[in-house]
Amino acid sequence: MLISVVEPLGISDEELRGLVEPAVEPFGAQVVTYVDRREDVASLVERCKDADAVVVSNIPFPAEVMAQCPKLKYVCVAFTGYDHVDMAYCREHGIQVSNCAGYSTVAVADLVFGLVIGLLRNIPACDAAVRASGTKAGLVGPELEGLTFGVVGCGAIGSRVARIAAAFGCTVLAYSRTRKELPDVEFVELDELLSRSDVVSLHVPQTPQTTHLINAERLALMKPSAVLVNCARGPVVDSQALADALNDGRLAGAGIDVFEMEPPVPADHPLLTAKNVLATPHVAFASNQAMSKRAAIVAANLGAYLAGEPQNLV
Repeated sequence: MLISVVEPLGISDEELRGLVEPAVEPFGAQVVTYVDRREDVASLVERCKDADAVVVSNIPFPAEVMAQCPKLKYVCVAFTGYDHVDMAYCREHGIQVSNCAGYSTVAVADLVFGLVIGLLRNIPACDAAVRASGTKAGLVGPELEGLTFGVVGCGAIGSRVARIAAAFGCTVLAYSRTRKELPDVEFVELDELLSRSDVVSLHVPQTPQTTHLINAERLALMKPSAVLVNCARGPVVDSQALADALNDGRLAGAGIDVFEMEPPVPADHPLLTAKNVLATPHVAFASNQAMSKRAAIVAANLGAYLAGEPQNLV
């Protein structure tokens, strides 16, 4: 049995193999790893064509590739989201798919508050003012304590964000398909959350139901003084509608880690030319510790699959 790890996973190849090989060698499986990232179909086919199992992170993995991999029976997605994998093809051809949910919970929540505080306290503008021999004039912002913090989606990441917001002294509102018992969190409907919150942080997966969940109509419900943070998936937000709201002064700011495409993002993207946007290049999930956690989950997923007891199936 051949396992192909088709892209690097954010740690050294030596560390990766040191985790994966002990998990699969008892089953007689061999592992091939690659130290560069290739997204074109021809390269992916070349790397996967003889594999029984494939590990892929967030590279698009379409039916066009899988159709040329006759032995493929298992895909381990080294990522939380899996909308970049053609799941319909996998279901039709009996290919099992696991993800690595949980590895980035701490990392994403950390960056959410980095973006929130950066926006509220005008950190980029303060940095620029200091370098230009300026002062704090016009750059004084609010504390988090006492603000209303809305969390959209209360999976593991959203729940952690809610707990941290409560620790900052925020009034915490949450909207989620499944309501949980979370201390100091009030569950409300989405429109109410948007209208009451000073900060809104998005933590939903990308599905047909969540695509453009935050659109022009819902942005119009938000306070002009509010900020929106998206560390979920880019298409959850209508980028042009958000840019319009920012440029028109109908929203105070936005922290954006995800776009409709993976970076590099075109310089003329509406959110990169809009006012008061603090942007990062899809880095929320990628702390040093998270990459090691992810590789450990990949190894465990592969071992469980080979043992006939697959875990984290999606």
